[in-house]
Amino acid sequence: MTLGQSPDRDRVRLRVLSLGAGVQSTTLALMAAHGEVGPMPDCAIFADTGWEPRAVREHLAWLMSPNVLPFPVHVVSAGDIHADLLRAGSGERWASIPAFTRTAKRGRIEVGMIRRQCTKDYKIVPIRRKVRALAGLTRRRSPDHAIVEQWIGISLDELMRMKPSFEAWQVNRWPLIEQRMSRHDCLRWLERHDYPIPPKSACVGCPFHSDMRWREIRDHDPEAWAEAVAVDRAIRTGLRGIRGRVYLHRSAVPLDQADLSTPADRGQLDLWANECEGMCGV
Repeated sequence: MTLGQSPDRDRVRLRVLSLGAGVQSTTLALMAAHGEVGPMPDCAIFADTGWEPRAVREHLAWLMSPNVLPFPVHVVSAGDIHADLLRAGSGERWASIPAFTRTAKRGRIEVGMIRRQCTKDYKIVPIRRKVRALAGLTRRRSPDHAIVEQWIGISLDELMRMKPSFEAWQVNRWPLIEQRMSRHDCLRWLERHDYPIPPKSACVGCPFHSDMRWREIRDHDPEAWAEAVAVDRAIRTGLRGIRGRVYLHRSAVPLDQADLSTPADRGQLDLWANECEGMCGV
């Protein structure tokens, strides 16, 4: 059973798996390789933001190595978000990230969140451009029916992130939800098949990180931590169209001063539900 949109299977000329190289999309790709989900996708596409953690890059290299997947993985990019953010503090154009603002109003401190545009600019747009090229739609009028089926690795515990395609020529599909698989189920599937457990697929300095994830970066990847701290300082002021001071951590204090010491997160909301396109964190 396919949830959501149901394309005419005879008209679909391209099946593409959106690969984030995290737990869910990795499981989906490997399940397809095992013939447990079908029809076999024609390819997978990974959108490189330029600021993926080293562990994600290494895992992607393994997925792309011989005899792992029976279909090619295309890597696309719309630029380097790390370099772009370092320049943004000087007033240059930037794709807004969901960072936090600290503003004083009538004697009160208010913490807000910036509108997120980074997923669209660094993930959705380059993937869409590649899909259209593979489907033979570059500089051509789009058909009024679905000829592309895009697989997205959203799992059962993230139903709220499902979003239908707004393009008539493309339909979205969520095979893990069809299989009634949660993220935990994906981990169990990987373990049963003796596959490596993928890292969290998200930019090093993503403001959606929980305190637990920030601690992991700080304690186990000092180079990435230093990069995140440098970006956090760079975006403090000077961002186009943004009032107040800007921070990567939800407490709206400098990242290297944020309280990350608790052994578990302090009942914080899971911000990943805000990434409803299912392009990050999977």
